[in-house]
Amino acid sequence: MLLKKILFLTFFIIFNFQVHAADTDGVALRSEIYSIPTLTISDKQFLTGDKNGKEIIINGILRFPAKPINEKIPVIFLSHGSGGMGAVVDFWSNHFLSQGYATFSIDSFTGRGITITSTNQAQLGRLNMILDSYKSMEILEKHPRLDSKKFVLMGFSRGGQAALYASLKRFNKMWNKSNTEFIAYIPFYADCVTSYIDDEQTTGKSIQLHHGKQDDYNPIVACKAYVDKLKAAKQNIEIFEYDNSFHTFDSPLGANPPIAAKNAQTVRNCRNFEREPGVIINKDTNQEFKYSDSCVQYDPLLGRNDEARLKAAKEVDMLLNKVFK
Repeated sequence: MLLKKILFLTFFIIFNFQVHAADTDGVALRSEIYSIPTLTISDKQFLTGDKNGKEIIINGILRFPAKPINEKIPVIFLSHGSGGMGAVVDFWSNHFLSQGYATFSIDSFTGRGITITSTNQAQLGRLNMILDSYKSMEILEKHPRLDSKKFVLMGFSRGGQAALYASLKRFNKMWNKSNTEFIAYIPFYADCVTSYIDDEQTTGKSIQLHHGKQDDYNPIVACKAYVDKLKAAKQNIEIFEYDNSFHTFDSPLGANPPIAAKNAQTVRNCRNFEREPGVIINKDTNQEFKYSDSCVQYDPLLGRNDEARLKAAKEVDMLLNKVFK
């Protein structure tokens, strides 16, 4: 009888330890909410360094891992897409927590009174989220538990565009007033259809793009052309392509098969360039780009690919292992 009790208690302890370990995988030990003073400015203002925008407060959620990899914790900053904070941000935050990293999810919309921009992208300058990421660094670099030399920026769609172009020397010089820089940039399905003055000159830090081959929201072809341009300029960049993968392929709650994002605007047929500082020209019209231009299309597809999400997570983890060492 005593032996049975001992065996039962042993099984109970082992079972509960395993359940507890599984349950805490990706769970935050602690969360802190921060107010981030920033500006709401147009793309023209951003590109010319014009600081006469509307002062605004946005917020971000800092989450700490249960088992940090070291005393000073690296942080992955997460920049959401046109749909705002959602499942993609939560998935990656949980994933990074399980790896021992802290995450800071930047909410660029709520403080500005915005829910989504997908059906009206003109609500907010597309480059504004770059400024939000720099302003977030200004706040978190002072945190005693965080390693300000190990900040990484990751973004998705609109946020992916921010993560990609936040790497430019020009933008860092104009807008990054923190005492640090991101040591890696990880854009997912970014919009790459606009070229900017001096956009071949980055900070030199690692840039790792991830893109579905079937993405018709932000087609991969424009990003591949930009990657080739940066490689020719000897910049540190790579791109990973995923078969049978559409926009938001990494969302654990995405549709499968994919569905149309009704009335969502896509600039997939546009080719824009910055002719002079702050002036974005549509190559087809040779006039300043507007969301009423005929190149702006609607109803792109959204869908998940679980296999591609796992492959992407593996590549991201290897990059972080490399840059964090």
